[in-house]
Amino acid sequence: MEIPPLIQDLALILVVAGVVTLLFKKLRQPLVLGYIMAGFLVSPHMPYTPSVVDIADVHMWGDIGVVFLLFALGLDFSFKKILKMGMAPVIAASFIVFSMMLLGVCVGKAFGWSQMNSIFLGGMLAMSSTTIIYKAFDDMGLRQQHFASLVMSVLILEDVLAIVMMVMLSTIAGGQSPNGSEMLYSVLRLGFILILWFVVGIFLIPLFLRGTRRLMTDETLVVVALGLCFLMAVVATQAGFSSAFGAFVMGSILAETIEADKIIRLVEPVKNLFGAVFFVSVGMLVDPEILASQWVPIVVLTLTIILGQAVFGSTGYMLSGQPLKTAMRCGFSMAQIGEFAFIIASLGLSLGVIGDFLYPVVVAVSVITTFLTPYMIRAALPAYGQLERRLPQRWIHRLNLLGDVSHTTSSEKNHWNALLRQMIINTVIYSILSTATIALMFTFFLPFARKVLPGWDLHWWANAITGILTVLMIAPFLRAMIVKKNHSVEFKALWNENRLNRAPLIFTILVRIIIAAAFLFYICNYLSRFANALIITFALVAVILMIYSRRLKHRSIKLERLFVQNLRSRDIEAQVHGKKKPLFEGHLLDRDIHISEFNVPEDSAWAGKRLSQLRIGSRFGVHVSSILRGMQRINIPGGQTVIFPGDRIQAIGNDDQLHAFGQALKNELVPEDAEIEKREMHLRKLILDSQSPFIGKTLRESGIRDQFNCMVVGLEEGQQDLTILDPAHLFEEGDIIWVVGEAEDLRTLGVRN
Repeated sequence: MEIPPLIQDLALILVVAGVVTLLFKKLRQPLVLGYIMAGFLVSPHMPYTPSVVDIADVHMWGDIGVVFLLFALGLDFSFKKILKMGMAPVIAASFIVFSMMLLGVCVGKAFGWSQMNSIFLGGMLAMSSTTIIYKAFDDMGLRQQHFASLVMSVLILEDVLAIVMMVMLSTIAGGQSPNGSEMLYSVLRLGFILILWFVVGIFLIPLFLRGTRRLMTDETLVVVALGLCFLMAVVATQAGFSSAFGAFVMGSILAETIEADKIIRLVEPVKNLFGAVFFVSVGMLVDPEILASQWVPIVVLTLTIILGQAVFGSTGYMLSGQPLKTAMRCGFSMAQIGEFAFIIASLGLSLGVIGDFLYPVVVAVSVITTFLTPYMIRAALPAYGQLERRLPQRWIHRLNLLGDVSHTTSSEKNHWNALLRQMIINTVIYSILSTATIALMFTFFLPFARKVLPGWDLHWWANAITGILTVLMIAPFLRAMIVKKNHSVEFKALWNENRLNRAPLIFTILVRIIIAAAFLFYICNYLSRFANALIITFALVAVILMIYSRRLKHRSIKLERLFVQNLRSRDIEAQVHGKKKPLFEGHLLDRDIHISEFNVPEDSAWAGKRLSQLRIGSRFGVHVSSILRGMQRINIPGGQTVIFPGDRIQAIGNDDQLHAFGQALKNELVPEDAEIEKREMHLRKLILDSQSPFIGKTLRESGIRDQFNCMVVGLEEGQQDLTILDPAHLFEEGDIIWVVGEAEDLRTLGVRN
């Protein structure tokens, strides 16, 4: 029986990828580059090695890999984290992405490339690699430093912008103008569908998982999670978006559930497999002839990324409120492109809007910039030193004080800004839910009702039933839109502190009443032919009844509390099990002081010692706030607390203190035993003769355990089993005891082989 070509191709791909990635692991290089190299080796462009038979099937598996990669990215993503970051990372990420994309478009135009090639090139150059930067920080021991956390925050936002960019590029590739009303419509449509999916998903999916939690094994959970992933991918495709976008949305929804950590662990092997196939398929597109002919664009694009990120990256962080030194360390760290560049390039190829030459060029640039990443990170401080020596001191002083702009206390927040922001968010969300409900009812239920109730007279009954059900379904949303935040702290403070605030506050209520009434007016106008005055009267009366309905109030509050509970379920679970950092982390007075977590290695020399013995405070200047041990959390540990292997230590300090603490914890290890062979344990028989020093002594007094490091297993008295000795047993001449110990200790004890 012949083996299908797909099996042959997978065997070749995985074997070559396994060997190459082991080599790259040995060389301490990113595995992504190993996969790309493996793809080049098995491609038709490499005549000296076996090549893949059916390239189309491999690319299909690579497309599945993109879905899994975006699903895994969504699982690591949290909308709540984005909201808690504030505006600083948003400003930095937006500026960097826009500037690098514009720079990429200009470079593409300078080479005479088409508009579509230039636009997609800009999208590829705008995205730094989260995986490569994280690994570089880890390898260089910088992951605990403050600037590294700033970089990771911006990278998370860049990943989100990359998803939006993919949708926008798909729209542009479809022939629509990059400017004008069509692009605005696409952005609004994207926001509408994204909010709708997220809100509905957060409400329904945690309820489903909570109801089936007792039935969920690892096997069923991974099947359900992947089923939801591909279901959303199909829905996104039907809605006109990419399947990868749908996978990301479902991953971000599941990221808010209690099962998220388990899903991440279960999906990781599947993601690694299909992700490897995707990056191998990327390497298969690398054509040496194209690289040789395009060496000038490769060099220019490499310099564009390095210089562009050094300048625009640093500027973006400065605009977000960071001083020059920190901004340069952040900007220099982002001078590379990675996974999303390949995904955007794959999108362009699949849509047939970019040239075949662009893909290998971007891959070559990614490889070069990846190798240069550690050197760019190290070059940041010397570059800052050069600027500090060459620029006027007043400039350096002003730039270094920019960081003070973004550090304000909660008491300085404007009540009006907070209240209006919350009201707008609530109005937008409840309007989207109401719009989606009306659309579903009019699209599916109304034709069904008219079909069940045919005829002119019954036709109006079908309209009436649909209208009543629709109003009942959106009533909780409309009531929440009108009433929510009318009794908030900000509303009451504004109402009491100044009489001039009362008219604008009443106006905010009236605006929301008009919006709610507009929904009811649309329903009545669509389903009936009543006069506008009558419809408006009905809408206003219905709104008043919704506001004063106690049953509707309880129903609305219940739905909202259930949604909030679902949204916070993972945080609650993390706090209960000690997996989430303390809430005070973000409120430390000195911005250079923060909290970091460290793992105690299994072979740590600190294991078994008390905190008072380690003198952590005096040696490093850090404070141990908590120790996480399994499911136990030890807050404010005392000096007598003992450190165990596997403990997670949460410490407070500045960058230098935490770095020194982490390095000591990492390096102070129990040395390997050079004579491990001598540690073998032996069981030997010892006969106590008249010369034995143990005669007349008890087992406790003999010192066999304490002095000779051996252990008495039992006493032989002629029976088949040994007699277990009591510590008070008195040894006599002729006793036969069995002893366990190392060979050298047994010889010292007087035992002969």
